[in-house]
Amino acid sequence: MQELTHYLNGEHVKGTSGRFADVMNPATGEVQAKCPLASKEEMDKAVEYAAAAQPGWAATNPQRRARVLMKLVGLLNRDMDKLAEALSREHGKTLPDAAGDVQRGLEVVEYCIGAPEMLKGEFTDSAGPGIDMYSMRQPLGVTAGITPFNFPAMIPMWMFAPAIACGNAFILKPSERDPSVPLMLAELVEEAGLPKGILQVVNGDKEAVDAILYHDVIQSVGFVGSTPIAEYIYGTGCAQGKRVQCFGGAKNHMIIMPDADMDQAADALVGAGYGAAGERCMAISVAVPVGDETADRLIEKLVPRIEKLKVGPYTAGNDVDYGPVVTAAAKANIERLVQTGIDQGAELVVDGRDFKLQGYEDGFFVGPHLFDKATKDMDIYKQEIFGPVLTCVRAKSYEEAIGLAMDHEYGNGTAIYTRDGDAARDFANRINIGMVGINVPIPVPLAYHTFGGWKKSVFGDLNQHGPDAFKFYTRTKTVTARWPSGIKEGGEFSIPVME
Repeated sequence: MQELTHYLNGEHVKGTSGRFADVMNPATGEVQAKCPLASKEEMDKAVEYAAAAQPGWAATNPQRRARVLMKLVGLLNRDMDKLAEALSREHGKTLPDAAGDVQRGLEVVEYCIGAPEMLKGEFTDSAGPGIDMYSMRQPLGVTAGITPFNFPAMIPMWMFAPAIACGNAFILKPSERDPSVPLMLAELVEEAGLPKGILQVVNGDKEAVDAILYHDVIQSVGFVGSTPIAEYIYGTGCAQGKRVQCFGGAKNHMIIMPDADMDQAADALVGAGYGAAGERCMAISVAVPVGDETADRLIEKLVPRIEKLKVGPYTAGNDVDYGPVVTAAAKANIERLVQTGIDQGAELVVDGRDFKLQGYEDGFFVGPHLFDKATKDMDIYKQEIFGPVLTCVRAKSYEEAIGLAMDHEYGNGTAIYTRDGDAARDFANRINIGMVGINVPIPVPLAYHTFGGWKKSVFGDLNQHGPDAFKFYTRTKTVTARWPSGIKEGGEFSIPVME
């Protein structure tokens, strides 16, 4: 049985709390490693190392910091297959999907190589007689991130790459379900030239989270996960005077207009709904066809595609469409919600409840499900299922369809499939959701734009990656400088004003 470690001050360090979490192989249901769960004292030690290392890193000019990230890009490409295999082994997603997880994080690292440009301040010459005014973007100090199981490479890089590019130290608390890739990333960043103590990985559960939230040296906290925990972290962190950004749950709608290319829409729904076993905050989980004729045509296209999906372990080859969900508890919750959908009157068109995979009967595999004729009062519509379940809610009109998405409490992502530019433009302008796709099923922005939802999908006023990341991980300091000749004697007691 492998015992994993923390990564503190450039070294793998065994846990000392005596508490561990099981790291499962989701395909077999077997425990494959033990992950240490940090105590407050272990978190304090990580913060101590970070606080000691950060001033020297902040004093390193931005171009030299960027060169570390430049080298990291090469190392990530070098070890892509190794990282993807480790990720698949603990998470369960297919190898191509795992490589995509790494690649999307790598792209943020690439963007952060531009830190010297992003960190430039502003300057005003002769703001007043003999007065110059300039602003500087300076690092916060010690920062932290709490990341989820479903993207153990991408989301840590979304956080730590801009944080360290800005001159901060960063403490990563990854999911205890799949912690190996974050540990590998920490090794790679130091191989790229990052000083010891600037990026540290502390594994843990709520005790480690609270140690982050209540530590007065930690200046900011980023989080991605469920909405209830996002609310807790945001409220607690803000109450402690920290800068906090939290990203929560989702229920993403795709509206299918009568003029849409139905084959294109069906292909998009299958990929966006069932990829990664639906364990994505940007998965499309609700299809909203406009009109019964559109709905009937869509269901006719969807059923054979869904029934042909290949479900299996990542070791079965790159033609596997999706793998197991992450834990037995996740599987049980999906099955419970499927039964709730049946009980509440939705029509189960594709029934994956009896799915079994020979040789992997103890794995956490869930067959694909498709519901039709669901309504907005049903639990399968209101709740985030986070599994391979697509729910079809029929709308009589475009206005009813857009109203469904706008009235839902979550506002992470949405999409519309149409050939009508007027409808697409109206949808993009009116929808109260943060990320919008037009004939694009999963509208996750590229690294140089920002990622973030609206409503109960986000807590905080700045998004992830893109320009917002450099705002989040720095403070602005504005300096007013005067070098006058013939300084008058005596004080001036009224507020300075322009004359």
